Amino acid sequence: MKIKPDLYLKGVFMGIAEIIPGVSGGTIAFITGIYEELIDSIKSFNSRSLKLLLTLKFSSFWKEINGSFLITLILGMLTSILILSRFIVYLIDDHPFKIWGFFFGLIIASSILIFYQIQKLGITVFLSFVIGLSISSYIVLQAPSSTPNTNFFIFISGAIAISAMILPGISGSFILVFLSKYEFILKALNSFDTAVISIFLLGCIVGLVTFSRVFSYLFKKYNDVVISVLIGFLFGSLFKIWPFYEVLEYNSANEPIYTSPILPTANQSNDLVFFFTFGVIGFVSMWLLEKKFIGLNKEI
Repeated sequence: MKIKPDLYLKGVFMGIAEIIPGVSGGTIAFITGIYEELIDSIKSFNSRSLKLLLTLKFSSFWKEINGSFLITLILGMLTSILILSRFIVYLIDDHPFKIWGFFFGLIIASSILIFYQIQKLGITVFLSFVIGLSISSYIVLQAPSSTPNTNFFIFISGAIAISAMILPGISGSFILVFLSKYEFILKALNSFDTAVISIFLLGCIVGLVTFSRVFSYLFKKYNDVVISVLIGFLFGSLFKIWPFYEVLEYNSANEPIYTSPILPTANQSNDLVFFFTFGVIGFVSMWLLEKKFIGLNKEI
């Protein structure tokens, strides 16, 4: 197997996109001209390729799934994820209002840009948006601020997060933020927690060969409805990354279980300035990144 430097570099950029909430790795794949090959390679994990694997025809199996392409891309993504994850954990711990403000701006800009992919506006689109907004807002406001660190939930988080690769404007890290597993997975990567990483990666593999097919089918059959629901989810999730909140309940380890968003107090005026300043930076950054390729993004 030969590692193609240009493909590896594309994987690096996809990894950067996937670790930042609001930036889509699928968009980067399309921009760099590998989106179609990526989706075809993912779909090649079927009964035919499984049969080749089970009959120990490894060479044929590798060719069937376009293995060299996938492994090169994965290596590139892992490189940037492992390097960037440590930096983001530092920012979350030491500069929370700045980094969450940046993510806040990214998600708002991404929501607006996704809107351009709706082909026909109507009452169905509006109702789909309201449904998505209502569901995500309810989950964010009513569900615990922390989710279980069980093997099953880590597995499910990986399966859903990796499926976001084919969603327009949605990154896997956004899904992890929504599931309250973003910081947990980043810290597991930084500490090389092999147990957590292995379960998460197993979920990713299962998600790629199952959920990705479902999402692909839904986009082809119900494009406008799915996109409208996604936009609603994005806007509802903003409550999740709003850094001004009060803790309603702690667990035995003195970690917040239930929180409620609040308006910043007078003592937090500087934090509010940082939050909105970096929110504007995030919004403009995403807009400049994707607006240039908006014609391409409509097809993703």
